[in-house]
Amino acid sequence: MADTVVSAAVNVLIEKIFSGDLLKMVRSEGIESQLKELQKTWNYIEAVLADASEKQITDRSVKLWLQDLRRLAYDIEDVLDDMATECMRRKFCDESYGSTSTGNNLFKRIKLTCTNFTSRNLMYGRNMRSMLDDINVKLNDLAEKKNSLGDDAYNQNVSIISIVGLGGVGKTTLAQLLYNNKKVKARFELRVWICVSDEFDVKAISKIIYKSVAEKHKEFDNLDQLHVALQEKLSNKRFLIVLDDVWNEDQDKWEVLEKPLKGAPGSKIIVTTRKTTVASVMNCAEPYVLGILSDKDALSLLAKSALNEHNFDSHPSLISVARLIIKRCKGLPLALIAIGRVLKGKGNDEYEWDKLLKSEIWSSNDRILPALKLSYYILPSQLKQLFAYCCLFQKDYLFHKKELVLMWMAEGFLNHPNGNMSMESVGFEYFEELHARSFFQLHSTGNKYTLPKYTMHDLMNDLAISVAGDFFYVLDDKMDVNGRNKAFEKFRHFSYLGQGSAENENLKELHRCERLRTFLTVSDHSHYVYLDNVLVDLLPKLQFMRVLSLTQNSITDVPRSIGDLKHLRYLNFSGTEIKQVPEEVSELYNLQSLLVRGCMKLTSLPVSFHKLINLRHLDMSDTPSLNKTPLGMGGLTSLQTLSKVMIKRANGFKVSDLKGMLNLQGELSISGLEKVTVPQQATDANLEGKKGLVSLDMEWSDVFDDSRNSILEYKVFQMLRPPTKLNKLNIWSYGGMKFPSWFVGPSFDKLTELTIENCPNLVELSIGLISTLEYLFISFCENLVSIGENEVNVGSSDRKSVLKEVVLSHCDSLESYNCPNTVEKLHIFYCDSMTSVSMSTTLQELPSSLRSLDVFNCKNLKSFSHEHLQSLTSLEEMRIIRYDSFPCGSWPPNLRKLEIGRLKKPMSEWGLQNYPEWGLQNYPTSLVILRLDGSNSGVTSFAMEGDEMNAALTSFLLPPSLTFLEIRNFNDVESISEVVQHLTHLQRLYIWRCPNIKDVPQSTSSLTVHVD
Repeated sequence: MADTVVSAAVNVLIEKIFSGDLLKMVRSEGIESQLKELQKTWNYIEAVLADASEKQITDRSVKLWLQDLRRLAYDIEDVLDDMATECMRRKFCDESYGSTSTGNNLFKRIKLTCTNFTSRNLMYGRNMRSMLDDINVKLNDLAEKKNSLGDDAYNQNVSIISIVGLGGVGKTTLAQLLYNNKKVKARFELRVWICVSDEFDVKAISKIIYKSVAEKHKEFDNLDQLHVALQEKLSNKRFLIVLDDVWNEDQDKWEVLEKPLKGAPGSKIIVTTRKTTVASVMNCAEPYVLGILSDKDALSLLAKSALNEHNFDSHPSLISVARLIIKRCKGLPLALIAIGRVLKGKGNDEYEWDKLLKSEIWSSNDRILPALKLSYYILPSQLKQLFAYCCLFQKDYLFHKKELVLMWMAEGFLNHPNGNMSMESVGFEYFEELHARSFFQLHSTGNKYTLPKYTMHDLMNDLAISVAGDFFYVLDDKMDVNGRNKAFEKFRHFSYLGQGSAENENLKELHRCERLRTFLTVSDHSHYVYLDNVLVDLLPKLQFMRVLSLTQNSITDVPRSIGDLKHLRYLNFSGTEIKQVPEEVSELYNLQSLLVRGCMKLTSLPVSFHKLINLRHLDMSDTPSLNKTPLGMGGLTSLQTLSKVMIKRANGFKVSDLKGMLNLQGELSISGLEKVTVPQQATDANLEGKKGLVSLDMEWSDVFDDSRNSILEYKVFQMLRPPTKLNKLNIWSYGGMKFPSWFVGPSFDKLTELTIENCPNLVELSIGLISTLEYLFISFCENLVSIGENEVNVGSSDRKSVLKEVVLSHCDSLESYNCPNTVEKLHIFYCDSMTSVSMSTTLQELPSSLRSLDVFNCKNLKSFSHEHLQSLTSLEEMRIIRYDSFPCGSWPPNLRKLEIGRLKKPMSEWGLQNYPEWGLQNYPTSLVILRLDGSNSGVTSFAMEGDEMNAALTSFLLPPSLTFLEIRNFNDVESISEVVQHLTHLQRLYIWRCPNIKDVPQSTSSLTVHVD
């Protein structure tokens, strides 16, 4: 309708221009040709305007074109109307000037108005010509674009899919299933997940996307710079972006965010939202509406959650009450699961089920789902306050289990441990109970480098806020403290969700919260809160603080008044730019947890650190500038978390200072071990007695000069026997020739990961009796000649290896490796002397479990044969680079991914195609990913497998099964497009350093092409 109205207004004005007095003025000003061009182009566009208005509903490119046209149409209307007005003015002047009533005052005024008539006309005509020229350029551009509407060349390469449904119906769960699907992962080069929630902050969301795709954080002066950088990262990349829980209905905001999101054809954006209007604003295709569960599915879910059964067939007496429960849960999975977890402890007691059904909570009229409220009220009392405390977290906030438990502990919620359990153990037990009841959800499982992360569903967050009461106060950039004067005295727990410094005036009002116990800055990595100036005045007034968390760049300097907060038990500066923890912190005698993880600029801790007699957790992980451990640390015998210590000579921290720290748990890194000159100090450290350690790093200096003593280092290492329940052991820059005797014993029955790096004097290593080892990494051990594996099955028939991954790198003297049959991934890099790799203790039997084989720059390795390769039925991935003696043989039958090149011989001799006796012209049909390095290959062209008769001897045959092809360093190849046309399954093509290829195909909706 709007398009028709605008079009009609323009048409009326154009008709008016080309008639009567207006036409005379147009001709006198010399702008008739411009106006005729405008009329012609406008009529051309108007012919398709009605059709375009209809198509914009489903075609985003048409909608964008129409928006541009509307804006220009308004400009045209303004210009034409201005011309009509000017014509009237001139006519009025002409008529008035020629009037015979020359004696009156009115004429005098009119005469003054028209005195500069000629010069005004001259300027007017010049300005009008300029404006019409500009309009015609824009209009012609739109006319050209009109011809491309609907074509792939003009259409957006990004399609937007929306999942719409009620809260708790499973929108996020469905999106997670798609996001983590193996086939989906393989299709997209970049994947980003963003929890948007209520606030649609364009800059914040853009920063999260940039950080994810660039894999680094970078500050930008303005949004334009950020979007330029983001568009560069996404250009020619097929990406998947999930915007979870979107509420934005402002189309302008969406259009600003969308501008840089231009990737390769096939890119997708998935939006989850509760509102169809949101999907419409974001120009999504037909939304996928996720409805509530059917009665059958709802019954099945309730049975699974409450009874661990697929249905109620074995419990017919519960069917009727179960049907009433699912009706009251309104078919929402989250509510059904929560109620099911409540009923799980009741078994099949019909009375208890009926009692729950008749609870008065079902009749509540507030916005919280009764099923969720009921699951809260049935919680044990000690769990209620723990859950309510979580109202301080913003929606979609990700947190670690330990992070929350330490806050609970500081608040005094865990002061009644069960029996001999520590407060931390009680907290972990409570956390798991809340997780089991669906109050917390696992967001990511973590890996060897990261811990699992948890979150709360939005509806659970709403529930926490509703039950928390007046003692909790959350301030964000949408809330104001005005009008809440009476409530300030009640507040005990506060969290700040704002950004920047605009809201700091509100923060200053917190001085009225004299009894405040909790101050949290809750921020994701896109929002940075700067509170230095506010805290200087505020902290002295908050004398009852127990939990103070100032993380993620919220401060650059710690106020010295912090030493007056004598009740403080939890202090978190993680991720800030502070350079020191001031001496005043050592006056906090009640402090239990001090966290400075990720403080990259931190250089010092308080000298009087020993005063912190109640300290239980000191996390200094990822603090590379912190290289000194305070004296007296050894007296803090309550410490459970001590991420690292740095050994010094003279009056510095000694390794023996660890002696009394028997409660240490988790990870410990000890650096500077070359400074230990008395082995007895290592004995006194009593590492073996620290039963709670699961990960240990032992590091000597990487400088090997005359000051190093290999015999002494061996003796020290011998005395540093770790606890037997260790999971992970990393050894760095050890100068001894062999490992301690305790290392070869069978006592380390929990060790799963072993890293040995930069130990140039090490000659032999025996790991055979560590039967639990799953991951082995050995690098830069230049003199290592033997890795003992034969002991694995010696002396006990049930002692079997479980080793899954082996990495051997830059071990120049290592001639052979005997790989256990359980290994799934084997990587060998730069081992110049290696000649033999056998896959079992029998030297003949091949491991059925090997899935990945990676050999890089091992010029003397010669032991593989045709039979070896053919027998590796589980092998799916293989990389062969600079492996000069790679045998000519057939490929493993189930190979999916192959990278090969730089073999110092023509590619025709690689064993890929010219050995018909081995059937080498046929790749396995499973091969979908192929990377080829053409250095010194002699290849001049590519051909399709099956077309050998027409292929030259210098052609390389490509299998038709490929979905991914990368070619690099093919200097003599000139053409690629013809063979690509026959690779019907190909989705990605990468061409690197192939200067003579002239016919690179263009990216399409099914094929992403990248050239460098």
